[in-house]
Amino acid sequence: MSGVDLNDIKRRMDGAINAFKSDIASLRTGRASANILDPVTVDAYGSRVPLNQVANITVPESRMLGVSIWDKTMVGAVDRAIRESNLGLNPIVDGQNLRIPLPELNEERRKSLVKVAHDYAEKSKVAIRHVRRDGMDDLKKAEKDGDIGQDESRSLSEKVQKMTDDTITDIDRLLSEKEKEIMQV
Repeated sequence: MSGVDLNDIKRRMDGAINAFKSDIASLRTGRASANILDPVTVDAYGSRVPLNQVANITVPESRMLGVSIWDKTMVGAVDRAIRESNLGLNPIVDGQNLRIPLPELNEERRKSLVKVAHDYAEKSKVAIRHVRRDGMDDLKKAEKDGDIGQDESRSLSEKVQKMTDDTITDIDRLLSEKEKEIMQV
């Protein structure tokens, strides 16, 4: 065995793409979606937990989100977490519920969302390059240890590089699609 698992490298790169898809799905494009609140974490019971572990999130109207908090002692923490999330949302507290009107996206807000999407893309590309580096290090070690020959090492290196290039191309394509979606008026 070569000591290099291409399936594991592919799985880890796919994980970076899936994380990126999840990140950009949370960026608001004018339509209400419960995914908008996915990145929000709340200080609850001594640790940070995702919002959906302390509340139900609904979409009662096209420009409104509803958050029903299960424990009334958590209302303040949830309100604060949403306000501090850099999503530009201002919840209205109504007992154990929050109503979150989604403002119209102006040009400035659209540009800032595109910038956030680019940050998410760069973070994903860095993760992919780390996976590539780990794979290349494993290849060098396997070749040095005599587990694989120079030709096999070169062939596997090319495969790892192609996986990296393809995955980064996928990230760029997804970013471009999201950018168009955000900038549509």
